[in-house]
Amino acid sequence: MPTLSALPNNPNPNPNPNPSPNFLSLDSLHSNLPSSPTPSMASQQSEELQFATNSEPEPDSRPANSLSSPPPPLPPIRTSFPQNPMPNPTSPDSLSSQHPALLHVSFNQDSGCFASGTDRGFRIYNCDPFREIFRRDFDRGGGIAKVEMLFRCNILALVGGGPDPLYPVNKVMIWDDHQSRCIGELSFRSEVRGVRLRRDRIVVVLEQKVFVYNFTDLKLLHQIETIANPKGLCEISQSAGKLVLVCPGLQKGQVRVEHYASKRPKFIMAHDSRIACFALTQDGGLLATASSKGTLVRVFNTFDGSLLQEVRRGADRAEIYSLAFSATAQWLAVSSDKGTVHVFSLKVNYGSPGNDNLHAAPESNTSAAFGGSSLSFIKGVLPRYFSSEWSVAQFHLVEGAQYIVAFGHQKNTVIILGMDGSFYRCQFDPVKGGEMSQLEYHNFLKPDEPF
Repeated sequence: MPTLSALPNNPNPNPNPNPSPNFLSLDSLHSNLPSSPTPSMASQQSEELQFATNSEPEPDSRPANSLSSPPPPLPPIRTSFPQNPMPNPTSPDSLSSQHPALLHVSFNQDSGCFASGTDRGFRIYNCDPFREIFRRDFDRGGGIAKVEMLFRCNILALVGGGPDPLYPVNKVMIWDDHQSRCIGELSFRSEVRGVRLRRDRIVVVLEQKVFVYNFTDLKLLHQIETIANPKGLCEISQSAGKLVLVCPGLQKGQVRVEHYASKRPKFIMAHDSRIACFALTQDGGLLATASSKGTLVRVFNTFDGSLLQEVRRGADRAEIYSLAFSATAQWLAVSSDKGTVHVFSLKVNYGSPGNDNLHAAPESNTSAAFGGSSLSFIKGVLPRYFSSEWSVAQFHLVEGAQYIVAFGHQKNTVIILGMDGSFYRCQFDPVKGGEMSQLEYHNFLKPDEPF
């Protein structure tokens, strides 16, 4: 699940409660949250982890690191804009006339929604159709550097950031938007670099460690040492049952894959240079990786670590911002600082979720037309560049700007989000390939007319 974030500073917690039921409840998503969780505080201690007992963002008699009982079932996400989208702003006129500074943008687990963190709070949007669902702007000190959604439910993970943060940068706050307040927190000795959620786990990424918690009681289940990881790279599978976690290993270019069902980590030497980005399929069976060179993207079988396919973004160095698999793993999308989003055809027999017999599929006529060089008959003679597999489709944007990408729910569509507030929906032709057609554009930071 791709994310883009700016680096936060100057922690200064200052929440602002304002109840408004806009999300589906955890119950309606068949969550594992019990009606009366009983946290075990002593079992959560670790070398890097510190739990606050008197630093609640608002008065509350419960332990700081516990989850309240889940709220009652709520109606579906609103299909119209709330009448009062900005609770208690300091100056409605000034807020409406000035665009907030964007600190973070990320898709939810199925790419049906996305969240943005700003220097005033956070906002949630629907992708198809495009719509701002709601926003939470705070009186002062409302900077949010990371917002992690849990599908479409009312629980989010927040990390403060920006020049005037809402919360300290070393804390993960569990926010219940039904109650419009934090119901739990995790505190660390260093800055939080990333957060990932699934219905039964919370994963927190620090500079050189990854912590895995049980969602019901915030009990620490596992901690992993990594190489320096300033981007907070980490991905987890979302299919029910098997949990697969991917994070950097302890060596440059190495990826660690945790299959918790087998309890045996697998280490993949994916690249010679450091890992810049990776993506995981929903079931955790396929892994796509890119290095700091940004020229090649490799696809691996996470069960045995085998290399299934290698595709080429370009010949010159680039910073890869995001990788994304389509739902069926037929396509792979890549965004970089070169201002081009590429879509590649994957030649992998994917089969059913959790299949541990993934292997490269024979080239079809369609994929062969785009994927490989016509000079493949002398592949062993020419440099690797000429026999690389190239993208089927491309979409050109502003070079140097930061964009993340995901596949839309409509067939052969791609959603692109920019740190300049841009939202693109594009469509590619799987047979003809070439330049994608733009179907839709919005600037999600600008105030729109009422829906």
